[in-house]
Amino acid sequence: MTSEAIQPDVPPSGTGCVECLDNGGWWFHLRRCAQCGHIGCCDTSPAQHATAHWRESGHPVIQSFEPGEDWYWNFSTEEAANGPALAPATSRPDDQPVPGPAGAVPTDWRSKLNR
Repeated sequence: MTSEAIQPDVPPSGTGCVECLDNGGWWFHLRRCAQCGHIGCCDTSPAQHATAHWRESGHPVIQSFEPGEDWYWNFSTEEAANGPALAPATSRPDDQPVPGPAGAVPTDWRSKLNR
């Protein structure tokens, strides 16, 4: 991985998917851009904003933004990787529901996941 693909000192953009929060959407799991800190929803989520961010920005490396997970993924090489610790916060809040955010998740959410 290139050194510019991971910027350890950049904080996350928030505690949830930026685009889902802006447009009333919801997510299954969250991913953090290792370069700019953008929080987007995973590919299982209906809107797949983390992948969309990579395509729009060219920032290839994400890290899980789920509690207890610190794995990286490189979209360009389609490979898992290791990397340094990123600036806090390193995950969504423990009390944030999955899926989330609270109040925005439809009752039939399981049928809306990408598989």
